[in-house]
Amino acid sequence: MKGFILSFRSEFYKTRKTMGFWSAILLPLLLCTLLFVGFFNKSDHLAHMPGMMAWMQFAGAILAVMGSLLLPMLIVFIGYSVHSIEHKADTWKSLFSLPIPKWSVYSAKYAYAFFLVFLCLALFVLFTLGFGNLLSILKPTLKFNEYHIEGLLSKIYLKLLLSSLGILSIQFLLSLLFRDFLKPMGIGFVLTITGVILANVEWKYAYLFPYSHPMLTIRSILQNRMGNSGDSMPQINIDLFTKDIFVSLSVAVAVFILGYFIVLKKSVK
Repeated sequence: MKGFILSFRSEFYKTRKTMGFWSAILLPLLLCTLLFVGFFNKSDHLAHMPGMMAWMQFAGAILAVMGSLLLPMLIVFIGYSVHSIEHKADTWKSLFSLPIPKWSVYSAKYAYAFFLVFLCLALFVLFTLGFGNLLSILKPTLKFNEYHIEGLLSKIYLKLLLSSLGILSIQFLLSLLFRDFLKPMGIGFVLTITGVILANVEWKYAYLFPYSHPMLTIRSILQNRMGNSGDSMPQINIDLFTKDIFVSLSVAVAVFILGYFIVLKKSVK
């Protein structure tokens, strides 16, 4: 455990000034700020909405973008960023020759990549809630204060996090294997587009394709909402552990373990 903590701390100090780290912070801040400005300027057109629907419009605009392209591509970028320093400085051999178990080094790198994804999604929740409540103060006609979305929003982003773990493990392994950025980036981009298409055409086996999982999560929420559209105040129930989430977790564990054995056997140059 001491080796894991030392390796995790080392990852933080190595990457704290990189774009991989700051993208996890600046991306939610930028998107939520832009959405805040848009809602502030168009508050007169949205004043008729009840509190829940106002929140759905505000949070849903970000979720739609996150689930389709932004989250998978962010994971592609983070997956490479945790390996980029070793690739550029050619220090893999010295890293794995340290008196720290390879398992600790490998798992700490993965845990740090997971931490960056978690941080980004947690900040989306906090900034969405913060800017939404700020709007209700600055523009009282927007009835955000009439509905509390904290629990629902946290559950949605938790499911998004779980749905992204399969992608994270795959991109983490690809970025470990390939020295240059273009290969894992290109593969991740093609697989992400494929996943979005499979989810949108509602292919019945799309849940088996990890890059479809974020989009499937968003679509399930939208379909749940539309299924209640006859109600004046629709109820949205989030089922966390659906079959696509189980596939995502299974792929994440399997690829993570596979990556460790590749690290053990591969002569990293």
